[in-house]
Amino acid sequence: MTFQDIFKSSFLENVGSVSLADMAIGLVLAFLLGVFIFFIYKNSYSGVMYSASFGVTLIAMAMITTLLIMAVVSNVVLSLGMVGALSIVRFRTAVKEPMDIAFLFWAIAVGIVLAAGLIPLAVLGSVFVGIVLLVFAKKKTVDAPYILVLHCADSQAEEQARIFVSTQVRRMNLKSKSVERGVVELNYEVRLREDSSAFVNELEAMDGVSRVVLVSYNGDYMG
Repeated sequence: MTFQDIFKSSFLENVGSVSLADMAIGLVLAFLLGVFIFFIYKNSYSGVMYSASFGVTLIAMAMITTLLIMAVVSNVVLSLGMVGALSIVRFRTAVKEPMDIAFLFWAIAVGIVLAAGLIPLAVLGSVFVGIVLLVFAKKKTVDAPYILVLHCADSQAEEQARIFVSTQVRRMNLKSKSVERGVVELNYEVRLREDSSAFVNELEAMDGVSRVVLVSYNGDYMG
């Protein structure tokens, strides 16, 4: 065994397996498409709490996936070991918005397609998906639901408030009712008329009504 054999490493043999030009093109395109996905996410978000950090995560996800798939494509042996390593990874963060899953999958798909060299598919496919999401996000929902929370002093005030609300909204449905000493709490799902919420001020001024809250209902309410 010679001195050179001692320091010979197969690790160094893989340095040139992916060219610098391929790495630069893949990472730059992954960054640009990640920014595009972030833009679509920001402008189509319809949840309760917007998270800017999740948008940055989408950019990082596209770039990281591109790096990972480039490594897998360049070395078959490495790909087998990487599959085994990634199989033990577990994520505990709960995804509260269903659309967030679609954006995560979109970012991962962009990274995979770019690393595979299918650049037109990644670019044109992302543009098409982005346009579709923006069109549906900007489409106004005529019959948007809201949750109306009422605190009434007694059953008489409850009935008066119910009759008044029924004349001011298009549709109402009782979601829950809780009764404590001196307080009756009612949760109604209502559909406003022409998005007008002026009746809330009149409702709060009624005798026996101590509190009125109107919030947008996005489907996460648990009654």
